[in-house]
Amino acid sequence: MGEPRTALVTGANRGLGRAVAAALHASGWQVVVAARDGAESAAVAASLGSGARSVSLDTTDPDSVKRAREAVGAVDALVNNAGVLLDGGSDPLTVSLELVERTLEVNLLGSWRVSQEFLPDMVSRGWGRVVMVSSGTATFHNGLFGGAPGYSVSKVALNGLTTMLAAQTAGTGVLVNAVNPGMTRTRMMPRAQREPEEAAADIVYAATLPDGGPSGVFFRGQNEIPW
Repeated sequence: MGEPRTALVTGANRGLGRAVAAALHASGWQVVVAARDGAESAAVAASLGSGARSVSLDTTDPDSVKRAREAVGAVDALVNNAGVLLDGGSDPLTVSLELVERTLEVNLLGSWRVSQEFLPDMVSRGWGRVVMVSSGTATFHNGLFGGAPGYSVSKVALNGLTTMLAAQTAGTGVLVNAVNPGMTRTRMMPRAQREPEEAAADIVYAATLPDGGPSGVFFRGQNEIPW
């Protein structure tokens, strides 16, 4: 493959994002550990060792995203992992719309903002992989989960963005897909049974698809699933 490819993972200071960064690094990729807290992302990169670096990146801050792009340069793969779950235990009729707005700002607009900054380089270079970390709560096939309505709607919107970016980049060598990692034990879901390392393997699969692989699809494991 020549020079190692580079991947940027948002929200990579802990949990699933950290596991994805570690898995990509272990498979020979150069990895950029991105997180709002620059000290935390630097510590994770240092723990990974040679071939890992860090950048401070707040997906909700346009200036922060632009500075990160200037600092990092072009990347070959982008994993939009940063996300929040703020409205668990609520319902669509009574949920605080302020919480919904904050959720959309991170889960949808944050991923959109970072994609707009890094994806054009992939198109111009003729190769790239973008992975949106989505959720099973957001599938019309299974039925949307009303117990965290802002979160579920944000991931539905993220799935929609996935399909639009895939259509926009069709034929360019860039593949854009979403992954449902399942209920994974992180700070967001501390009682979940699935280990972050297990879920990370699914995301790495989508981030390292071969040329000619699918784009604009929803993955669970290595299988395409209905939206």
